[in-house]
Amino acid sequence: MEILRAAGVFAVRDGEPNQYREHVRSAALSVGTYCIPVGGKDGQHPHVEDEVYMVVRGRATLRTRDGDHEVGPGSVVFVPAGEHHQFDDVSEDLSIVVVFAPPEGAR
Repeated sequence: MEILRAAGVFAVRDGEPNQYREHVRSAALSVGTYCIPVGGKDGQHPHVEDEVYMVVRGRATLRTRDGDHEVGPGSVVFVPAGEHHQFDDVSEDLSIVVVFAPPEGAR
């Protein structure tokens, strides 16, 4: 077993752009943090991996093919591979733990 302490990115400072940092990678999954400041734009495209988002802090709207979903601290969202999705209307700095399975970029 390996115990890791996440280095650095759990929030963005005023005026900084979005940040993604990977913290853990194995053959089966990868885990990182994704932060979007208030008013920031989420420029991601659909991934070829399944994703789980766990909102640590902040508020936004997650737009998916199923509609718009308000997310905030404690929200957990599953996004299947290939599904279009985007965080929008970020009203409080957003800090999210992201789990990719298999690891991001592995397929």
